[in-house]
Amino acid sequence: MLEQGGAPPAEAEASGAGRVGETAQTLDRGLRLLHLVADAPGGLTVTEAARRLGIGRAAVYRLAGPLTAHGMLRRDEGGRLRLGAGVLHLAQRAQPLLAEGALPALRRLAEQAGATAHLTVVEGGEGVALAVVEPSWTSFHVAYRTGARHPLDRGAAGRAILAGRAGAVDPVSSSGELQAGAYGVAAPVLGVPGLEASVGVVALAPLDVEVVGAQVRAAATDIATALG
Repeated sequence: MLEQGGAPPAEAEASGAGRVGETAQTLDRGLRLLHLVADAPGGLTVTEAARRLGIGRAAVYRLAGPLTAHGMLRRDEGGRLRLGAGVLHLAQRAQPLLAEGALPALRRLAEQAGATAHLTVVEGGEGVALAVVEPSWTSFHVAYRTGARHPLDRGAAGRAILAGRAGAVDPVSSSGELQAGAYGVAAPVLGVPGLEASVGVVALAPLDVEVVGAQVRAAATDIATALG
């Protein structure tokens, strides 16, 4: 016998499952909205976001409210949705985890190539050295500072990232583009959602692009597997 005011167990269970489903759908839409805004350099209007998500404007406002409150989104002067500073905060917190995941492959690469290995990521439109490993057995090697920045169109690391945007996987080489007398080979790290990166080596002498390129490409694949 049911207590007064109670709901049948099956009905209560179905109601709870419905709420869980609605919450999951809302979370999915919110994450999709973040990705859409991230992929729109000029931001998105609420109407544009609604059309791409296949939902109404009112639903977009409901999604944007808590995301804005948490700093993930912001509205510019024209009312367009843009990424907020909270995303940068999360990215900075994630960087040590990315570096840690890449270190085993970078150590192997540095020892194989006898050159300084590095993982470079995109930040603010530039390439930033997120993790650097120097070889242990060479007498001389390049000292490459973690946190060093450079334009994406200069140096093997940045140009490999640009190549990866176009779907290219072949290693890229450079000579003296960032530092006179320095030679680099890099390959894009592909297949990790939300990450634009490359892995490469830099040396004081010319590198065998065929041999070192294969080593760099293998390291990029290993890092993608570790981080994916």
